Amino acid sequence: MIMLLTVALILLSAFGFLLVNITRQTKTQAGQAALAVKTIPAEILGEDNYWIGSANPKIVLVEFADFACPHCANTFPVMRELSIKYKKDVKIIFRDFPVITETSGDLALAARCAGEQGFFWVMHDKLFLNQGISTGDQLKELAKQAGVNMYKFNSCFDGKKYLNKIQKDLTDGNNLGVTGTPTWFINGQKVAGDIPLSAFEKIIKEILNNN
Repeated sequence: MIMLLTVALILLSAFGFLLVNITRQTKTQAGQAALAVKTIPAEILGEDNYWIGSANPKIVLVEFADFACPHCANTFPVMRELSIKYKKDVKIIFRDFPVITETSGDLALAARCAGEQGFFWVMHDKLFLNQGISTGDQLKELAKQAGVNMYKFNSCFDGKKYLNKIQKDLTDGNNLGVTGTPTWFINGQKVAGDIPLSAFEKIIKEILNNN
């Protein structure tokens, strides 16, 4: 019991330190939030990536993620909640960083191929909710459940249509010092790890209150 209590206290202290550190990093930039949105480097924002939230945001949150990453699966509902709760102020951009498994690239490709038909976020959620699937047949079945036109999807997926765009995300992530998933850039400031909703909300409110 003493050992378990000690471990629990260590974990609690570590989380508290993480939350304070994240808030402190963001708070130093809070007074320049509006300017930060306008000056976020293109290498962070990417090109032709899927996003949800505000078209004219005060906060831009860019996520580098892997559909095979269990920590990304833990936090994808957090992103969804933030996109709804702060839809007038926050823009969330998803970028691929497929490094977890040998088939991570195929997962990213499946999402993009669904995306060209307007089903990216449906496929995004299904991939995280069904984490563990990896074969082409499994991914095509998931895409079918998402409601895509299978002829167009198969042509896109089998032809690896968006492989170059996925590679561009991966290259940009490496250049930006991304070493694992999930990693976020909040108005250009890098924050990594399995971060809970409460921590994200603290950061967002801090920026909005100083904007």
